[in-house]
Amino acid sequence: MGNTFLVRSQQKILGAALELIEGGGFEAVNIAAVATAAGVSRQTVYSIFGTREEVVSQAMGGLAVEVLGEITAQVESVDTACDYVVEFIVAARTAVRAHPVLATLLLAERGNPVFDLEMMSRAIPFAGQMLTPMVERGLATEAELDEIVEIAVRLGLSVVAFDSDLVHSDDSLRAFLSRWLGPAIRSTS
Repeated sequence: MGNTFLVRSQQKILGAALELIEGGGFEAVNIAAVATAAGVSRQTVYSIFGTREEVVSQAMGGLAVEVLGEITAQVESVDTACDYVVEFIVAARTAVRAHPVLATLLLAERGNPVFDLEMMSRAIPFAGQMLTPMVERGLATEAELDEIVEIAVRLGLSVVAFDSDLVHSDDSLRAFLSRWLGPAIRSTS
């Protein structure tokens, strides 16, 4: 019974944290607010997580694992480096649209433990992990990967943060990225 209560409480707390972040940004998250939103005591939050930062980290981390599965599934069937990067970016934007709380990661906001001057130094290794299968599948070389990762991160962040009519639909974004990334990625080969 104790483990069931603990797991249920943990899930409620993580869900409440995500709702608070989505509704009010990272500044809205504190132990008292999370406890109230989850319907548990502050002591329960402290005993499970210890700190506000750990609540935020586990909430966003759990969602990130779910989203990574969705993105990985999207890129499995492509057969060119350009298509891989295009589908990676389209899938990432789709994930942000499906989970609006992810958009808060892109906002420069006080209290956001993710967005700071070091964001690119964290985003590059993450994207590198996601794009490394291109090398394993023979779609790009190890030497090309660093520059492909750099452009994918910069374009990916841009299309998520700055939507426009020209690239609003997945098909229009796919066409836009393919048209401009295709020649750039081919020229690295």
